[in-house]
Amino acid sequence: MRTLLVGAGATGGYFGGRLAQAGKDVTFLVRPGRQETLRRRGLRLKGPDGETVVQPHTVTADTLDGHFDLVVLAVKSYGLEQALLDMAPAVGPRTVVVPLLNGMRHVDELEGAFGPERAWGGVCLISATLDDDGDVVQMSGLHRLGYGPLDGAEDERLPEVTYALSGTEFDSNPSLTIVQDMWEKWMFLATLGAATTLMRGSVGEINAAPGGLDLGARIAAEAMAVLTAAGHPARPGAVSLLRTGLSGTGVSTSSMYRDLVRGAPVEADAILGDFVAEAAKHDVPAPMLSAAYTALSIYSARRA
Repeated sequence: MRTLLVGAGATGGYFGGRLAQAGKDVTFLVRPGRQETLRRRGLRLKGPDGETVVQPHTVTADTLDGHFDLVVLAVKSYGLEQALLDMAPAVGPRTVVVPLLNGMRHVDELEGAFGPERAWGGVCLISATLDDDGDVVQMSGLHRLGYGPLDGAEDERLPEVTYALSGTEFDSNPSLTIVQDMWEKWMFLATLGAATTLMRGSVGEINAAPGGLDLGARIAAEAMAVLTAAGHPARPGAVSLLRTGLSGTGVSTSSMYRDLVRGAPVEADAILGDFVAEAAKHDVPAPMLSAAYTALSIYSARRA
């Protein structure tokens, strides 16, 4: 399949770079500045097993060349509106659009822009960032991709999409429970994001501080209660992943925390704001999640 990766940041750059490394037909839709960096340095993937350099095929919005079979949307939530406009010429009658965004608000926007027959669900689990040179730095061995039709029904395009999104360097998982998968990832991100941004520290630092372990458990309990009330109770595997993520002694953080300490925009509304609103919708008490969202809202207002 002819695949367009919208965005070549930490997430899109990593998964798209690995697919290109595996010989898949991948084109990156990027801004002119990012295009110049990739032209000059290549797409550099730095991880626990060393460094790989890929020479990616890139286009900008004004040079987008026709329809693609698959569009993978890998931008921050605050970049979604512009991305939908930029990628629109690439979406044809049978194009599949797989978003790798956080939260759930983008689902309605994708269906409204391209129709439910094109908009699928997607999740990714990876701890990665861009360094000062614009290189992708993978900070752990976790690199998992999931995707599938939002209605959970079999789709004749799924085997082709699976092949297009499968490489030798990461876990690729077609799913007919993608909506549940997305809710569980949202729970994980909201919990980890709330804990690390509220406490301004890594998981290890939080757990080493007085009351740190209890704080993480309280936030997790709030998040799990929201999922249950919303009709998507977390499955055992998701609960185990959440508890493992909160029980470490190392330097694990959330992407919102890393953006916060860099003075960059944060995805507070999509990850925590919408989650707190979901709690209120179902009358679920969420004081810790709400406190974290309030704190990040103050930060965002000061940036503005």
